[in-house]
Amino acid sequence: MQLKILANDGMDKSAVDALVAEGHLVDTTHYDGEALVEQLRDSDVVVIRSATKIRKDLIDQVKGSRLKLMIRAGVGIDNIDHIYAEENGFTVRNTPNSSSAAVAELAIGHMFTLARFIHISNVTMRNGEWNKNKYNGIELAGKTLGLIGMGRISYEVAIRAKALGMKVVYTNRRGKLAEYSEFEYLPMDELLPVADFISLHIPFDKNVGATLKKAQFELMKDGVYIINTARGGVVDEADLLEALNSGKVAGAGIDVFVEEPTKNIELVSHPKVSATPHIGASTGEAQERIGDETIAVIKGHFQL
Repeated sequence: MQLKILANDGMDKSAVDALVAEGHLVDTTHYDGEALVEQLRDSDVVVIRSATKIRKDLIDQVKGSRLKLMIRAGVGIDNIDHIYAEENGFTVRNTPNSSSAAVAELAIGHMFTLARFIHISNVTMRNGEWNKNKYNGIELAGKTLGLIGMGRISYEVAIRAKALGMKVVYTNRRGKLAEYSEFEYLPMDELLPVADFISLHIPFDKNVGATLKKAQFELMKDGVYIINTARGGVVDEADLLEALNSGKVAGAGIDVFVEEPTKNIELVSHPKVSATPHIGASTGEAQERIGDETIAVIKGHFQL
């Protein structure tokens, strides 16, 4: 059985080579608009990352066509209207096991960067400034890390933070979880006042909106650090900027934004912000694992 696979946001070369070697057709061109609709109708599988959004209007245009399987090559599936897609006969899958370590390491990296002013000293030293006495940082050991959401990625963050000597607490919409008993569960309103660092690991729900906004910032410690490698929108960007300017938030590590590419230059250029362009899963190792897991999903679905 030969499949036509549209990898609209690209795919790791080793995965492409493996699929082609088995006789499948793989298109890694990025399509938009009507061209995307045409390609989807003529493909068995579509694989997307973060750039492509598959919403109800697009699903309506391709239902009843050749397309059967939609794969989000990553942890979340919030850029696919997956419930609607499944109601209309499509199978929707993701690759939840592949990029957890990569995203966790980036979250920890942002914590180090903010704690020791690595982000801003890289800028000021290139401007000829020697601000040795200005960058009096903090150590992560002994600090409390509060995780909002507890799953694969946040667990990877937790075990790394614990190894660094941090106390880890978490909150979760499902409540206390037996599989993470080594870490302390706290309700959100109890976690926010005790955490020195807060790292988010939750999907964005457009019906709920931002999880962290003005009311939540008011509950936090003065000088808290916010890390968001989850999804744009889970932190209200305007309220975060206000908290940074007031000093309530000492620093923010941000990998995801409401709009991508972001136009919020005031936020990303803020001296208290360490910003990266949605690179959580952008390691060679993670992309290779994502490719392998994507192949496994395809083979499992079509019983190859």
